[in-house]
Amino acid sequence: MDLIVTHVVAALAVVIAASWALGAAARKLGQPSVIGQLFAGIALGPSLLGLASDRLYETLFPEQIQPILSSLAQVALVLFLFAVGYELDLGLLRNQRAVTAVSLGGFVIPMLMGAGIVLLFPGAFASANGGHPIDATFTLYMAVALSITAVPVLASIIRDKGLAGSRPGVVAMASAGVIDALSWPVLAVVMVGTAQGSVRAWTVKVALLIVYILVMVFAVRPLLVWWMRRPGALMTNHVPVAVAVALGSAWATSALGLHVIFGALLAGIIMPRQPDGSPDSQVLRPLQETGGLLLPVFFAISGMAVKLSGLHATDLLLLALICGAAVVSKVAAGSLSARGARMPWRDSLLIGVLLNTRGLTELIVLNVGLQAGVIGPRLYALLVVMALLTTAASGPLIELLRPRAEASPADGPQTLANTGKALGAWPGPDPGPAPTVDAEPASQP
Repeated sequence: MDLIVTHVVAALAVVIAASWALGAAARKLGQPSVIGQLFAGIALGPSLLGLASDRLYETLFPEQIQPILSSLAQVALVLFLFAVGYELDLGLLRNQRAVTAVSLGGFVIPMLMGAGIVLLFPGAFASANGGHPIDATFTLYMAVALSITAVPVLASIIRDKGLAGSRPGVVAMASAGVIDALSWPVLAVVMVGTAQGSVRAWTVKVALLIVYILVMVFAVRPLLVWWMRRPGALMTNHVPVAVAVALGSAWATSALGLHVIFGALLAGIIMPRQPDGSPDSQVLRPLQETGGLLLPVFFAISGMAVKLSGLHATDLLLLALICGAAVVSKVAAGSLSARGARMPWRDSLLIGVLLNTRGLTELIVLNVGLQAGVIGPRLYALLVVMALLTTAASGPLIELLRPRAEASPADGPQTLANTGKALGAWPGPDPGPAPTVDAEPASQP
């Protein structure tokens, strides 16, 4: 046992140090830190370190500690996605014509494109998927994989590029939150579709899931409201309660045959907010910081599952097809939807480029698919490369499209919460002939 603990501590030290170093290097190159962190995981895995020295790889990451690292990665995801769920606010759609149009376009069109390339090229996907069936569940999964936009990475890009508070930045950020809110239920349907057993067993699981959601909404949430707003309640007690609810909810959905991420998201969504509708920063910030500290383990696990040596020459053609469909569908959907809401062409194209950022959220979806057996290792590697390329392309494309006069330094971190406040400052669509949709935000939140 002591030897295992020693290996785990050493592995964590290496993973966190490598993720920090390569994440910092990525930011120096004008890229989101997630690019460097994921590359750190690939470098520490069998694709690079394993090829250079099998003995060193096995010494750093022996097989017996893999389940422990995977468990830590899942805990990081639970805390991270609880915070994502806590920040989600579908009220952003109210009276915001641009956000509604971009959200629906940025969700539906990539979904159709993802399903379409599977239906048009089933043989190519069957070859790369290593014997996993190319059925309706797989088709729906690929549709979800192309529809995702990574809210945390997008927030970082918007802040770093000086777009916080600008019309394209605010609309893209709000739309990305809504797109992810729409994508998670579809992914849950995919997971239900992978369930093995009789129709009766499947029906029982669905019924139990519905009951569980009702219990969380109509029983757990009122209890949380009472606990957090009772006289004499201490704010320091709210974080442990939130963590317990997140982990308990994640366990429940995992026991029902879904992934832990769905329970974590649901727990975040039902968590009581402040009277103004924003999440409590004293609850949100510690969970984001703790999840962020452990997320390098998730990147390492994700990167180690990428085995580039197993790819075939023909896989490059499939990678080009997937990347082309991913970029065209997102950029076209975001741009045309924003233009349809009467935003200027430059702003519309910029929104499309911003929505093409996938990053961390895409990795979560890919890990769920790999663990559920929907996709095999080869297709997983191709989709991870797609996520890296589309995210890395965002920065240079933004520089080409963004007018220098629009760049403005962010006064604070860009989140869905302050995006909602910025949207709230806008009076809504302009019915007149002016080419803009909304008035400029009064001030940076």
